Amino acid sequence: MATSESRRRTYRLVMLALVIALLATIITATVIGAAGMSVGEAFRALAGLLRDGIDAVGDFPDWAPRLLLDLRLPRIALALIVGAALSTAGASFQGIFRNPLAEPYLLGVSAGAALGATVAIVWKPLSALGIYALPLLAFAGAVGAAFVVYRVATIGGRTTTASLLLAGVAVGSTLTAITSFLMVATERDLHTVVVWLMGGLSTASRTKVLVTLPVVVAGFVYMMLMARRMNLLLMGEERARELGIDSRRTRRNLMIVASLTTAAAVSFSGLIGFIGLMVPHIMRLVVGPDHRRLLPAAALFGALLLLVADTVARTVMAPAEIPVGIITAVAGGPFFLYLLRARKGI
Repeated sequence: MATSESRRRTYRLVMLALVIALLATIITATVIGAAGMSVGEAFRALAGLLRDGIDAVGDFPDWAPRLLLDLRLPRIALALIVGAALSTAGASFQGIFRNPLAEPYLLGVSAGAALGATVAIVWKPLSALGIYALPLLAFAGAVGAAFVVYRVATIGGRTTTASLLLAGVAVGSTLTAITSFLMVATERDLHTVVVWLMGGLSTASRTKVLVTLPVVVAGFVYMMLMARRMNLLLMGEERARELGIDSRRTRRNLMIVASLTTAAAVSFSGLIGFIGLMVPHIMRLVVGPDHRRLLPAAALFGALLLLVADTVARTVMAPAEIPVGIITAVAGGPFFLYLLRARKGI
């Protein structure tokens, strides 16, 4: 009883700390940047925007409220959404596969999104769709890849973890090869493709936030509703069936929802690695394996981590910008090696 109460107290403290840190980071990311205004002017512009709206005037540049509303705030919101999406999807994949090395791109989502985005960039007739050609094709490619992987891995009406992993590797490798061929064949668009593959939030807008948010929220709500079942899956499929859980159906539905959530996120952000791998594992060490606590903690920490990474990416070399995927890879690479050594005991 004391242990249970201690865990609840720890969870509340962790969530409070994450909320405070997230709010502080949001304010920091709002007021710093490469624009020609001081931090004080940015604070006053933000206060004016909250008080008077876009027509706010005061001791700050007259363009400052528009900069905050159209550029910085949408970018911050998209970072929060994408970070939370990748983290919760990663937590779900790690739970249903019972493997801390699982991540959101496991079913070929990243390779499919990369191929879709590359096709949108190099095939000029698609420019008729406007600025949403790329995210639409990236989303379609991500969902299509996950569907193909699942169908290929389903043999005789059964889908095993091993077959999913093998199918994911095979389909992902094939799609990556096609993407590489398109990059070589259309050299003039090579830079654009590479920048997208590195991941970034520089094209964030209010419309993109409004499109992505409902998908990610719906996915998170479903995962929370299935949290107890994911906890039972951690005990093994046989035990889960004994307790009345259809493990195959539960796993399939969670994979679909997690893949859709990931696809919605990467379609607007590009391929941002390691967030979905690092965050769930770290939060599992802090709050425990119970998905009823793990998922909310992972969502907050993932949002915080990606926002910090994006703020660094757009300010450390201002006015130039580093793709945020590079920042997450620099942090995630060493962590992955640590996790691999801990997992293998080498």
